[in-house]
Amino acid sequence: MKFFKHFALGIKSYWRAIQFIREHKLYWYFPIPAALMLVIYYIGNEFATWQASWDPRLGCTECSNMNETIWFMIKMLLSITIGLILMKFAKYIVVVILSPLLSILSQKVEKKLTKNTYPFNLQQTLHDVKRGLRIALRNVMWEYIFFLIILLVSALGWEEAHQSPIFYLTFVIGFFYYGFSFIDYINERRRLDIDQSIHFMRKHRGLAISIGAIYSLLILVPVDLGAMTNYNGFLDHPFETLGTSLLQIVLWFLASCSPILAIVAATLSMHELVDLNTNVYSEKDEDEEE
Repeated sequence: MKFFKHFALGIKSYWRAIQFIREHKLYWYFPIPAALMLVIYYIGNEFATWQASWDPRLGCTECSNMNETIWFMIKMLLSITIGLILMKFAKYIVVVILSPLLSILSQKVEKKLTKNTYPFNLQQTLHDVKRGLRIALRNVMWEYIFFLIILLVSALGWEEAHQSPIFYLTFVIGFFYYGFSFIDYINERRRLDIDQSIHFMRKHRGLAISIGAIYSLLILVPVDLGAMTNYNGFLDHPFETLGTSLLQIVLWFLASCSPILAIVAATLSMHELVDLNTNVYSEKDEDEEE
């Protein structure tokens, strides 16, 4: 029962996060992830264009010498590697790159909730960055290990691995680790070490999965930058062209909002779960407005 209670808490916290951002005018945090998402989508589009210029399924049938063969193998390796990064690890890349911003925003949300402050300390900041990288790398490693195990089991029992019912567990596992990454910002301020944070997340899997699920669904929306900026057919089909562009802008906006909404929702849910007022490692700012 606790699993479903914590899961519902995470889902409810996203709606509260939207209201909290509106109430406290935290809109200015959105442009940074919005710009980052444009860069990621631009790289994805360029990669897709580059990959479309050659067909790896044909093999190296047109390679006439060793240099062309080596170049073909390098392109194939790059294609697989970049594709894997874009498909499986882009969400972690966003969290890692935005970690300073997410940490600051989470502290700001906590301050407005509790008046808790955390004075700047360079040594502690460097420790936090190192911890964030370790958590992200650990989560990537374990998610990938579980993915390979489930893929292998699915391949043994079904002709198409992705048609296996247990293959969908890979999404749930991903949700858990994405949520873990956001909630750990709060656990770090509570001075839980990594092992203690892992133990905490195992006891609150429902919360981690719900926080990670909404984040993943928002950031996974397919955005086509070409369709967003292509108005060549506007004179012939104005409504269709404009509608397609507006749809892509909305999808890009949702993806850009996802890390901000996730960290605010994680902070709000953790306050309700553990009462951040009780954090003995914080200081109180009595001048903070209600």
